[in-house]
Amino acid sequence: MASRFILRNPCTSSLKNSRYFCVAAFNASYKDSFYHKDLSITKVDTPKSYPPKDQLLFGHNFTDHMLEAKWTKENGWEKPKIVPFHNLTIHPASGVLHYAIECFEGAKAYKGKDGKVRMFRLDANMRRMNKSTASISLPTFDVEEAVKCITDLVKLESNAIPEGFGYSLYLRPTVIATEPKLSIRENSSALFYTICSPCGPYFPTGFKAVRLFADTEHVRAWPGGTGDNKLGSNYDGGMYLTKLANQKGYQQILWLFGEEHNITEAGSMNAFIYWTNEEGVLELITPRLDGTILPGVTRDSILSMCRKWGEFQVTEGSITMKQLAKASKEGRLHEVFGAGTGCIISPVKEIGYLGSNIPVPLDPNDPTSESGPLSRRIYEELMAIQYGDIPHEWTTILE
Repeated sequence: MASRFILRNPCTSSLKNSRYFCVAAFNASYKDSFYHKDLSITKVDTPKSYPPKDQLLFGHNFTDHMLEAKWTKENGWEKPKIVPFHNLTIHPASGVLHYAIECFEGAKAYKGKDGKVRMFRLDANMRRMNKSTASISLPTFDVEEAVKCITDLVKLESNAIPEGFGYSLYLRPTVIATEPKLSIRENSSALFYTICSPCGPYFPTGFKAVRLFADTEHVRAWPGGTGDNKLGSNYDGGMYLTKLANQKGYQQILWLFGEEHNITEAGSMNAFIYWTNEEGVLELITPRLDGTILPGVTRDSILSMCRKWGEFQVTEGSITMKQLAKASKEGRLHEVFGAGTGCIISPVKEIGYLGSNIPVPLDPNDPTSESGPLSRRIYEELMAIQYGDIPHEWTTILE
């Protein structure tokens, strides 16, 4: 039976001291910050041109400017500045190079049919970033001030945002350790920066279903580890394994954990399963935030949206590969998909597991469809919110 969980307010629960249960504690604990009122802007002399939007690949092109703020333990944050895009100059002994002391975020800005630019839940990304920085002893900052500074960067680069459904300006806020010492300890200097990338759809082939390889030998994260933070070190371990999965004809790894092969994440995405559970209830289930799962902003948006619909049970719990395989055989498995900022939704059509392939239904009414009805509906509604077709509190219009 799939487990059911009602998550308590983490900061009032018995687990309030656990770093992965109390994001709010980190957001209120910063000692100093950089401030928007101190922001300076230096513009490029000659703006660059970009490839035609149908030639834009995700994360391949970058805008004219970047935001940066330096920090030292002795003096705190320096004044933030927007400057022409440039290569970083750091000491060869910097902690980011030797001990992977860094974290990052991924957010997007969109240009709607009305020509207005909208940011989608950037505040949520920056709250999560504060949690990540604290987890590796990098400096935190005031979330609202960071959002204001990044917003000014996006305003400056608004002409670089391609118009049209599926196109956006990808934002990559990053914090890296820069202390020039080979020492495994808290770093005394760091750099916060944000770069922007005009991009097209995450998958060049379009909105198409993928095949996942359920890895029973390796794990992405473990209890008490760092899997719930957006650290580069949580991604590098999957590079070679994903390459092996690609050679077998699968696009991504479906990460499992424990003897029961509990489903955790799908590649670099949160995993969702839409099924009729063993109690006969129509349910959308995603792994609960137990410290091994990244608290995705898209994940949270999907849960909130589907709960508001009130058409099926929405659960943060656990489900094993055995349960999923049994549901598929019995016709109770309706859809599987991944979700994240880059792809929004990635439908799944097949899962390789223990030497066999588990088929995942797509649209029973359209044999040519590359997604199931629910994942398509979620995708279209989220995109409509992001582009301003549906007014929503999650979007901020930049004047």
